[in-house]
Amino acid sequence: MARVTTMIGVALVSTMAIGFVACGSVGPGSGFPNGDGDGNDQTSSGGPLLGPGGNDGGAKPCVGLECQIVSCAGGATTTLTGKVYAPEGTVPLYNAIVYVPNAPVDAFVNGVTCDKCGKVSGSPIVTALTNEKGEFKLENVPAGTDIPVVIQIGKWRRQIKVSTVNQCVENAIPAGETRLPRSRVEGDIPQIALTSGNADSLECFLRKLGLTDPEFTAPTGPGRVHYFTGNGATLTGGTPAAATLWNNLETLKKYDIAVLSCEGSERTGDKQAYYENIKNYLDAGGRAFASHFHYVWFRYGPNPLPTTAAWANPPNTSGPYAIDTDFPKGNAFADWLVNVGASTTRGTIALEAVRNSVGDSAPAVSRRWIHSPSPTTAKYFTFNTPIGVPPDNQCGRAVFTDVHVSVQGATGTFPNFCNNNPLNANEKALIFLFFDLSSCVQDESKPPVLPGPK
Repeated sequence: MARVTTMIGVALVSTMAIGFVACGSVGPGSGFPNGDGDGNDQTSSGGPLLGPGGNDGGAKPCVGLECQIVSCAGGATTTLTGKVYAPEGTVPLYNAIVYVPNAPVDAFVNGVTCDKCGKVSGSPIVTALTNEKGEFKLENVPAGTDIPVVIQIGKWRRQIKVSTVNQCVENAIPAGETRLPRSRVEGDIPQIALTSGNADSLECFLRKLGLTDPEFTAPTGPGRVHYFTGNGATLTGGTPAAATLWNNLETLKKYDIAVLSCEGSERTGDKQAYYENIKNYLDAGGRAFASHFHYVWFRYGPNPLPTTAAWANPPNTSGPYAIDTDFPKGNAFADWLVNVGASTTRGTIALEAVRNSVGDSAPAVSRRWIHSPSPTTAKYFTFNTPIGVPPDNQCGRAVFTDVHVSVQGATGTFPNFCNNNPLNANEKALIFLFFDLSSCVQDESKPPVLPGPK
């Protein structure tokens, strides 16, 4: 495997070329396999198409799209460039995986899986991660027509075909082709359980994220967001109570992500069995997004969940709030917020509807992303599960946020109360953080991992 690091703007984007060097012998004329090694097997555009006939004895023959990789003259390469966007189509995404597959990708399995970073299906030929501007660059890609490209974050995945890839030049993919799917018709979307609450209607956030209304259904429906009613809104025809989600571990395990909208109080009470279910769901590889009063799952949950933060009730705080930049993703988050217009000063953000229900997070257990400097209190933190095991053995993830992002006091029938206002700073920040929750689990002290083949 050869790894190439390329600059786009001021940010690094890494690409990995997998396997193509083995498609022949390296000839002195081109610095790349070209058949007989005399350096004269050039096409009119500067390089050969590397087919099986171009192999010397003993070299591994190329397979599939590998045979369409071109050796270019003068240091040129065949590249694909673009930006990856959220489903709504305007907000670029960081740490999205983009690759050219050489085989069909594996189907995702709904529900809890141990999704660790480092591997993707489809025998990737070349792979890249997006930078803080959402940009990617794939180098040494196959030339030709209908070249497949996969765009993926966790179980969000869209597969497209680039109609024409011209050899030995840069080929830009139109922005409309590189957003994540809005519906199950367009691609893969995690199976999400959402509980409604009258203090923070996160169903409206998911709708602003770009998910279409038919994706919100009762658990018996085909949508990718299954709706459970807390003390907030419901769907036409009704939906089951939120307690039917968290009172049954097997029900929880059907979902990749559980999104728990704030209900304005500690409404789950002292149901210790519910807390055990949430812990076991996370330890098995589940993802949970807990808004405000849903801190109960961690504050009152079984050990070691209470060790994730100091569960004091601090005094009220005011902005601007600080971004934690002492780890790679946090540093990228600070740049990303400036790039999308959510922050005017790098490292700070002005937030609305901030609550004060927790002290600081625990550095040995949790990763803080946003905090109030005075007093020092966490406003957004994450932790990987099971807590206390080596990072390589962790595959679940939980989020706590003390920041509301959507309609408060919403009741009635979704989506009647949702607005179509432009995304504000709260919502933009949450887009970054929500897709980070969706992504594969890694050691947060290290930069994102460029994946190879499964």
